[in-house]
Amino acid sequence: MKPNFTFLLALLSTFLTSSVFAEGQGQTIRGTITDKQSQALLPGATVLLLHTDPLLGATSGTDGQFKITGVGPGRYDLRISYLGYKEVVVPNVVVTSGKEVVLDLGMEENIHSINEVVVAGAKNNETHNDMATVSARSFTVDDVNRYAGGRSDPARLAANFAGVSAPDDSRNDIVIRGNSPTGVLYRIEGLDIPNPNHFATVGTTGGPVSAINTNLLRNSDFFTSAFPAEYGNANAGIFDLGFRNGNSEQREYTVQFGALTGLEAVAEGPLNANRGSSYVIGYRYSFTGFAQQLGIPIGTTATPYYQDLSFKITGGDSKFGRFTLFGLGGTSSISFLHTQIDSTDLFADPTKDSYFISNIGLAGLKHFIRVGSRSYFSTVLGATYSSSVFNQDSISKSDQSATRILENRSTQVHYTVTTAFNSKINSKLFLKIGVQDELINENLFYRQLIVNNQWNQIWDNNSYTSLIQGFAEFKYSFTEKLTLNAGVHSQWLTLNNSTSVEPRIGLKYQLNKRNTLSLGYGMHSQMQPADVYYYRALKADGTYDDSNRNLGFTRSEHFVLGYDLLPAPEWRIKAEVYYQFLSDVPVTIAPSSFSMLNSGASFNPNNQGFLVNSGTGTNYGVELTAERFFSKGFYGMITASLYESKYKGSDGIERNTAFNGNYVYNILLGKEFKIGKEKRNTLSADVKMTQAGGRYYTPVDLAASQAAHQEVLKGDAYAFTARNPDFYRLDVKAGYTHNSKRRKLSQSLFFDVQNVTNHQNVFAVRYNPVTNKLSTAYQIGLFPNFVYKVQF
Repeated sequence: MKPNFTFLLALLSTFLTSSVFAEGQGQTIRGTITDKQSQALLPGATVLLLHTDPLLGATSGTDGQFKITGVGPGRYDLRISYLGYKEVVVPNVVVTSGKEVVLDLGMEENIHSINEVVVAGAKNNETHNDMATVSARSFTVDDVNRYAGGRSDPARLAANFAGVSAPDDSRNDIVIRGNSPTGVLYRIEGLDIPNPNHFATVGTTGGPVSAINTNLLRNSDFFTSAFPAEYGNANAGIFDLGFRNGNSEQREYTVQFGALTGLEAVAEGPLNANRGSSYVIGYRYSFTGFAQQLGIPIGTTATPYYQDLSFKITGGDSKFGRFTLFGLGGTSSISFLHTQIDSTDLFADPTKDSYFISNIGLAGLKHFIRVGSRSYFSTVLGATYSSSVFNQDSISKSDQSATRILENRSTQVHYTVTTAFNSKINSKLFLKIGVQDELINENLFYRQLIVNNQWNQIWDNNSYTSLIQGFAEFKYSFTEKLTLNAGVHSQWLTLNNSTSVEPRIGLKYQLNKRNTLSLGYGMHSQMQPADVYYYRALKADGTYDDSNRNLGFTRSEHFVLGYDLLPAPEWRIKAEVYYQFLSDVPVTIAPSSFSMLNSGASFNPNNQGFLVNSGTGTNYGVELTAERFFSKGFYGMITASLYESKYKGSDGIERNTAFNGNYVYNILLGKEFKIGKEKRNTLSADVKMTQAGGRYYTPVDLAASQAAHQEVLKGDAYAFTARNPDFYRLDVKAGYTHNSKRRKLSQSLFFDVQNVTNHQNVFAVRYNPVTNKLSTAYQIGLFPNFVYKVQF
């Protein structure tokens, strides 16, 4: 696999001839101000850049746009006010010499009477989705890049939030409140995608490396429970991501090099400046081999290769509405050869050669059109693609010859059309109704060698099915302080006619300016992974059973009580208590400990047949977040979760799930120093400490493994009775940003040292066929990473 250097050379050529060498006259902050619910443009809004001398500001024009010029590098708070609307303060707007700041800002209309106190709008962690009541948080690109140990990965960022556990250095699986990571739904620009990661496999949602380019992300939302009615086919949480628009007035470029993320280039600019159309495109190519040569451990001696391309083309407004084209594509590969591994390798088998290739793709066309002054339609037409090939050879001890023993090929294509009607009835009532039809093609082939040339054909499917979803939801503000969000979601799987009707409700009451109570309930349903539906169980007579196709949805009910306290300016304390009951969980017909609630605990497919929807599970706990928002060069956050995650298989015995860590806490601190004569440049230091309870697992039966010459786990009586030691990791990050005074150019250099104490966190205790003993594999130790970034 070779990188495409044409794009990079063109970018470099443009760099040498661009206005990067023009005299810098300060940077620009501009954007568009709209009604958050109706998306109507708001002309005449006042925008002020706080704490500037002289005070800088602007007024939005008839097109809702504003522009503030001559802004020096630094962090600013932006205050927006408009008659009849709640005042909005946007904190920590980061300005550098190399890139304009372009913001899309939404405001909420006041509903108060003339004698009622106005409750000011707040923007810290306010979600992009207006229907969120509980267990929701937004995050910015600055958050992704700022925190130590994040590897520029949105999923690893989410691990810092309360209720989320990810004590696995090898993958970015998100465990929310004890749920399997397969219960998480990823959505990009309104299009659901099964797995947005490199080295992805069927039936999973995580991977070692994210294919999402954070330099293209806009502010996005993360939900951990009782999410709004527009989201379906998920039981654990929602990652609702979006790509930002490109700069519609001038061309800008970003070049970045990282030991792990590789070489990255982003270009953006106007297509038609008069109409406001723009493009942004980003390409990445990995250099993990370079990182290995530097002695940076990545968890395996095999060299992974990956590259990806992301883009967004935004059309201008016209009488036909606004069209947006977006996409993402990535490819990855790795080979585990028995001659090139050592005892520290997390993934390889010393008696086998394995070859893996994975590809993902996403493309969509979005259409936005207004209907009157208070309503609009939003439609997305798109497709997602994912494929993987995994082949494995057994190596003869006598002559080192290879025999193919496993072949696994999968291709999944989802064709989706979704449309939603949004209407702001009045200042108190907002309504949203939508439908989604997803046509799914599953092409699965998986077989294992039994003996000689006899194979067990585990998957052999190429068919279509559809998942049809619909929802209706509304937001009603009784007063400025009391708000109700309610709705219903429904879905129908044509594979076996599974259906669901799921009510959702959230209530928020602002006691005063500092205290808020919230209450949420949601019923949720999710279809099974493709490798479960199409698994063929080999029967004693040599025929196959495919009854898994009849499995219905796994269902869950979420109950959440939340309390928010603002004890002082720039501080927030948030607590939530939750209970989740899961039902109709696939378990085996014969009494056993198996449950699909443990899916995703290993790298292996869900090879289990004869399943029925009769299992249950419970997750409950309490979460606390104490946060000091970034202000005056300092931020801090402490998140803590105490929880239980239990399940019952078909044998009726309650056990710990594989994801029951019982507790997790994070401590994050950061300080930024302005340096230089004019304080244009910054030094930053960030620290993160994570500790989490060890996960439960089923121990290896050593005697049985030695007899079979392959790993065999102990029986149901020992299921999830063993436990890994607690996970601990301390990460430290330091950075320097230089903002050129004479040129529109900024440069940043970051050193991120993960697991700085070199703590040995257990990855797995497993059978080693070479030594014929049990061995402990440890996760990545001291892990240095660096990133150099230039914007112009």
